Amino acid sequence: MPQHAQNTRVCRDCDGFATAAITTGTRHADGTRATLRVTCPTCKGTGHTAPASALAKVGR
Repeated sequence: MPQHAQNTRVCRDCDGFATAAITTGTRHADGTRATLRVTCPTCKGTGHTAPASALAKVGR
């Protein structure tokens, strides 16, 4: 019988690409570029959203 992989929800804000390296335009003394690592604030760098069971329920 086929085995099915568990579906993980991809973050809708970063589309699964949770971390980006942005060059600042400056170079270090050894010639390499200075970069900043920026992570998605929604998924906090995981690329996935929490399942519905892990979300807090609001209301009555």
